[in-house]
Amino acid sequence: MTAAAPARTPAAPVRRAAAAAVVCLGLFMLGLDLTVLNVAVPDLQGGLDTSTAQVQWIVDGYALVLGGTVLAVGAFTDAWGRRRSFVCGVAVCAGASLGGAVSAQPWQVIAARCIMGAGAALLMPATLAVIHQLFPEARLRSRAIAAWAAVGGMGGLCGPVIGGWLVEHFSWRAAFWINLPLAAVIIVLALLLVPESHARRRAGFDVPGAALSAAGLLVLVWSITESPHRGWTSPAALTGFAAAALLLAAFVRRQLHTPAPMLPLSLLRVPAIGVAAAALALMSFAMFGALFVLTLYLQGVLGFSPWQAGLRTLPLPAGLALGAVCAVPVRARLGGRVPVVGGLALVTVGFAILATTTPDSDYPHCAAFQLVAGVGAGLVAAAATESVMGSVATERAGLGSAINDATRQVGSALGVAVQGSLLAAVFTSRLTASLTDLHAPAPVAAAARHSMLSVPAQAMRLPGPLRSSVLSAARRAFTDAMTLTAVVAGAVTLLTAAAAARWLGRPDRPDGTPRAGAARLHGPQPAPREEERPAL
Repeated sequence: MTAAAPARTPAAPVRRAAAAAVVCLGLFMLGLDLTVLNVAVPDLQGGLDTSTAQVQWIVDGYALVLGGTVLAVGAFTDAWGRRRSFVCGVAVCAGASLGGAVSAQPWQVIAARCIMGAGAALLMPATLAVIHQLFPEARLRSRAIAAWAAVGGMGGLCGPVIGGWLVEHFSWRAAFWINLPLAAVIIVLALLLVPESHARRRAGFDVPGAALSAAGLLVLVWSITESPHRGWTSPAALTGFAAAALLLAAFVRRQLHTPAPMLPLSLLRVPAIGVAAAALALMSFAMFGALFVLTLYLQGVLGFSPWQAGLRTLPLPAGLALGAVCAVPVRARLGGRVPVVGGLALVTVGFAILATTTPDSDYPHCAAFQLVAGVGAGLVAAAATESVMGSVATERAGLGSAINDATRQVGSALGVAVQGSLLAAVFTSRLTASLTDLHAPAPVAAAARHSMLSVPAQAMRLPGPLRSSVLSAARRAFTDAMTLTAVVAGAVTLLTAAAAARWLGRPDRPDGTPRAGAARLHGPQPAPREEERPAL
């Protein structure tokens, strides 16, 4: 393996830890941006008069561009420079955040979020590639990746907490302003502490392959995101899925026939990469979709303010951090399969808890789901990421990170789209039927079709007995819809656990040395050139 050795100075361990902390801080900002606007939905709708479709694009536009371009950008990062990609990605995110903060129209906010996603695509693969370079030792790398997974997950899961506080004390615009000082600190620290590193370039960058992968993934994620609003069998959705299939098929053909493919498809046939990446994607499908549903439940059903709702999502990042920490000794002793399968089983148990929610359930029921599922998600995130990164050579660290990141982002976008679509469809259907039986005024029925969170405001204008009946019907309809999404997500994680138990091998021995399959994947590697060594 081409290992970029750290400088042999007494301060090297401290410098390596500091550099890893800087890239993890960048990843925290990325995760924060993914979800910080989730609890700002009511404020956004009031301030910009946005529709439900526009709100979902504001929430999903970031993940759409990130998921669509991260694979191509990750392969490019190895050649262009990992620190350079990281710093440029942070700078793009900061510039787009400024644009979002001063936006006056919904389309401007959507555009800002999409540009932020492009910056995140530069930033995200570089974080894990830098860690892979800094820690060539298997045990240290495993711990660093566990910290990376915990920090990244906490960024996304703490987004509702931070966003709720900002919305309650300022406005939704503060969720954009907060990025500017954070990005400035990250850029300065990165330039001071993070070493630059490049991969050995044996051939030119596969530009057609990168373009095909980016176009195919962008169209796929767009189709997933838009289908809930246009209809999964609408002409636009079917055309989008067909176009994505053609583009991705062309990408596969290109990779099979070009002498220097961007993504050697043999990588995905290795269970330690292919199965682990699929586990990450499907776990992200379940958890990020659930987080989207959960923030609506906490505000629309339990009646918490954005800040209060954000605080009540803290068991999820706490559980995730605990699971990521526990993944290191479990994987070292038992191999990668146990924490992945066990983590998915715990996530399934969490969704079983959520599926038993009734209209009379209170917050402790919701907290139990978060804690159990969070621990499971942390186990999966750390162990599966280490499985992927431990099976690629340092030469391809950026590409390995991009595979890991792309599958997670596509899974996240699919989770929000599918679970959000299912939630909206069931809620609207159940509540519309109840409102018809109650002979509720037309504005209430229109509010139910426009936005789930606008029903309580309309109901408060009704006379006492009718108001109580409408609110009770809305609570029951939302709970029914949420429990159905929990059943679907739990079924997905249960099937994923079974598949991982069947096909996910143990890529490394407990002592960290590669097994035969991993050694063949890495292949003999030449000694690193001097310019490939990070100068600490």
